[in-house]
Amino acid sequence: MTNQTPPSKAAAELISADDLHQLAELATLVNAARDAISDDIVSRAAAAFSEGITLLDRLTRNEGLVHLLGEMDHPENQEFLICLSNAFTQASKDLATVAPAPGGIRGLLRLVSDPGVQEGLRLVSLIASHLSEGMRDMHRRGS
Repeated sequence: MTNQTPPSKAAAELISADDLHQLAELATLVNAARDAISDDIVSRAAAAFSEGITLLDRLTRNEGLVHLLGEMDHPENQEFLICLSNAFTQASKDLATVAPAPGGIRGLLRLVSDPGVQEGLRLVSLIASHLSEGMRDMHRRGS
């Protein structure tokens, strides 16, 4: 037989006191987690996971959404979304601090004479024009 150390001495060399302490902490953590997880939590987690998988399946099967997400990858579209969200935030703040519009034709003319309003209407007009063209093409193709 070769020169072997006794099994208890070999085990003692492999496992130090620090390793045993860490193992004991891990066992305490597992026991605490097992005690904390009730059937209700497991049921809710399983339901949330199931709903998440179903939603992910629906999203990935939606060609329009996949195309939209691809378009959102373009830097100019990301910048557009940032500008749009900033505009919503600022418009909300502005609307809360200005007096209500007096109404009437004069008020409307004053509003339309603002260069910012004209640019906004132009943007909406361009988007509507491109949307209209796209929808006509879609219906011509029979989609």
